[in-house]
Amino acid sequence: MGINIGYVRAINKYKEKQIMENIAHKFLVLSGKGGVGKSTIAANLAVWLSMQNKKVGLLDIDIHGPSIPKLLNLEHKGIKAEGDKIKPICYSDTLNVMSIGFLLPDEKNAVIWRGPMKHTLIKQFVTDVCWGELDYLVVDCPPGTGDEPLSIAQLLNNADGAVIVTTPQQIAIIDVKKCITFCKQLNLPVLGVIENMSGLVCPHCQHRIDIFKTGGGEQMAKEFDVPFLGRIPMDSDMVSACDSGQPLIYSNSQSPAAQALISAFKPLLITYEQSQFEKEVEAK
Repeated sequence: MGINIGYVRAINKYKEKQIMENIAHKFLVLSGKGGVGKSTIAANLAVWLSMQNKKVGLLDIDIHGPSIPKLLNLEHKGIKAEGDKIKPICYSDTLNVMSIGFLLPDEKNAVIWRGPMKHTLIKQFVTDVCWGELDYLVVDCPPGTGDEPLSIAQLLNNADGAVIVTTPQQIAIIDVKKCITFCKQLNLPVLGVIENMSGLVCPHCQHRIDIFKTGGGEQMAKEFDVPFLGRIPMDSDMVSACDSGQPLIYSNSQSPAAQALISAFKPLLITYEQSQFEKEVEAK
């Protein structure tokens, strides 16, 4: 008896749908180029949401440069199977994490894969990981608009949208414009733009110094008619937090950069809490 391929595909689609229905909200974190602090923003967003007593999953699909294990001090953590599923790494009672970094023997190992292999892994991370019921899934994408962002946007075809991270410099803004176009072509809403490394917090007086041009992210957001979530200053505390694997929003929540992060994240929580409330009211 031959295998009914159509039936198998239908079953897989059903499983994917069931998994997606257990995740209330899905945020993709994108950037036009590397080095703008996208993974730092994604990690702090996930941790902050979990601190609001939300059940959160953080999925790192930056296959060639996974940073999340280091940023959360989860290096050298090995993943385990639970039946035919993969158990994510537990960061806290309300935050679970998955990254290809957990599959590599050490940080020196390079992943040399073409598109189809990357798509297969991302699909496994979405459908074969025991995410359980989540309020939020935050996805840290690699920079640009290549295979990985395209794969996850298609797999999470009902995602709430993308948070786009940039720095103020014109060279970064040029690439971020492509990110916004990418989102529009895939009908993926842009939840907002965050301008990272915008000014420097003086370690002595705590005042912000604009050592580079600022405002590029806000200006671009206005140009494309998308929300601007805020500016995050460079802060020596942020560097220390990243190196130690202690997210700034948790380890030093009163620092200027952490306060700026909270201000940028709050609109996301308020918007989707209101959306959830309205759905519950309609259901009644």
